[in-house]
Amino acid sequence: MLSQLIELSGDQSLLSISSLARRLEVNPSTISRLARALGYERFGELQSLLLSSRLTPTRSFYRQHATAALAADKQDLHSQARQLCGEHQHNIERFLQGLSNDDLETFADTVMGARRVRLHGVRQFHAFSSFLAYGLGMIRSDVGMLSDDSPGVAEGLAAMSAGDVLIAASCKPYTRHVIEVCKAAHGNGIRTIVITDFSSSPLVRHSDIVILAPHESSFISNSMVAFLAAVECLVNACATVAGDAAAQALSRRDQLIDELGIEMS
Repeated sequence: MLSQLIELSGDQSLLSISSLARRLEVNPSTISRLARALGYERFGELQSLLLSSRLTPTRSFYRQHATAALAADKQDLHSQARQLCGEHQHNIERFLQGLSNDDLETFADTVMGARRVRLHGVRQFHAFSSFLAYGLGMIRSDVGMLSDDSPGVAEGLAAMSAGDVLIAASCKPYTRHVIEVCKAAHGNGIRTIVITDFSSSPLVRHSDIVILAPHESSFISNSMVAFLAAVECLVNACATVAGDAAAQALSRRDQLIDELGIEMS
């Protein structure tokens, strides 16, 4: 609950303990006990800190995120690259620490057992979703992207049935459209898997399965490296669980590539 509170810094739900309790789905007395455990006499003192400008996110997210790159030494670009790669390695290690065998098994069983799988992401996460769709499409049929425009998304969701799977992805600052798509899918009985950054992510409350990937780095935007590493881990897990069915799908793919002369040696 403390980590969720920190992520909510500056959020309007902090304006009252009752609205915050509803947001966190806990009893107000639980929040009061947490405040006392942190050394505050009452919730109001903790509330003031969480609403202060020191913790309130700035609207200039990308400009602030690019501070390290803009201030780097122009004569030593390699040093900046070394730092960034080190941050990527750390994010991948954190991703692995938070990932369990049960997470992988549940994801693979759900995705490979579904009649239809659709993926959705916008901006940076359009590329992420496309990569995941490509990987899953290598080992199973009826995998595709939801359209990026709103009418197309509505039509795509309408074509899905209870038990079909939607995989959606976003990270802070979260795209409102993706949250609404998850909410609509989940509310209509579609198995919803979200790949996001924090347990406090607004996508989590509209999901059946959650995969978390960190992205903190000195990149000018949100780093995608750990997210893309997650794609490879998830696709491999699906191939392992599918076994012979995945092997047959890959063999048929190889056969058609040869027949069409798509690749050159």
